[in-house]
Amino acid sequence: MQQSHERQEPAGPGPAPTGPTPAGAASPGPADAGPASPAPADAASTAPAPARPARILVVDDDPTVAEVVTGYLDRAGYVVDRAGDGPAALARAAGNRPDLVVLDLMLPGMDGLEVCRRMRADSGPVPVIMLTARGDEDDRILGLEVGADDYVTKPFSPRELVLRVESVLRRTRPRADTGPLGAAGLTVDPAARRATKNGGELALTLREFDLLAFFLRHPGRAYGREDLMREVWGWDFGDLSTVTVHVRRLRGKVEDDPARPRLIQTVWGVGYRFDPSAADPSAAGPAEQEA
Repeated sequence: MQQSHERQEPAGPGPAPTGPTPAGAASPGPADAGPASPAPADAASTAPAPARPARILVVDDDPTVAEVVTGYLDRAGYVVDRAGDGPAALARAAGNRPDLVVLDLMLPGMDGLEVCRRMRADSGPVPVIMLTARGDEDDRILGLEVGADDYVTKPFSPRELVLRVESVLRRTRPRADTGPLGAAGLTVDPAARRATKNGGELALTLREFDLLAFFLRHPGRAYGREDLMREVWGWDFGDLSTVTVHVRRLRGKVEDDPARPRLIQTVWGVGYRFDPSAADPSAAGPAEQEA
């Protein structure tokens, strides 16, 4: 299977956090100066609220790995919760919904795949980055099939993991540069992070949503998997099977017959093309294999 070269970054200590500089005491005014005017009563209400730091749930039964990952994410400015097994992870996610979950595949009692399934069923489409010590490609693909947005194979660079977290969270922020998109009965509202097919709500993961929005923005043009990884995932490196799996999952939700896709077509030797004009089911060819 074709893969692009993955950039390696040495693991090392992250930059030390810088705290706010305490304000010095105010200088006394002239002796004849009157008392300072009080601040308006609604001054606090008009001041912009500070951005809430993203909350990350780290689920790993290895205390050393969990501590290192937590430390790097904490220095990057995130609020970090930890859990050592599946039931604890589900309880923490239910009690305080995370913005993203870093989830180990191999957990005692309940593996990461089952945790991911249950978490999505209970808490909705929370972004998940899967950690796996396995080298078998089937295990990585299975993680993507159950809805993980990304995976990192152990051993990994904590700095790379932080970059992956930043990339996934950046994609969850509403786009302000575009309005609703629509074609072939599909609609996507980037601001509301809502997608529909013929008026019915589509349950899409983070990456599936972004991939569909990208296709709707660029109909009729063929894109290679490297192009889609760069434009949709924001990466210049990574396992290209990630794109293949997400295209297959998206087809399963937007195509009338996923085995004979009409909208998201395979372009042999290139990649994929979104063709909203292919509205006639009789125009579909035989079942397609992945590019």
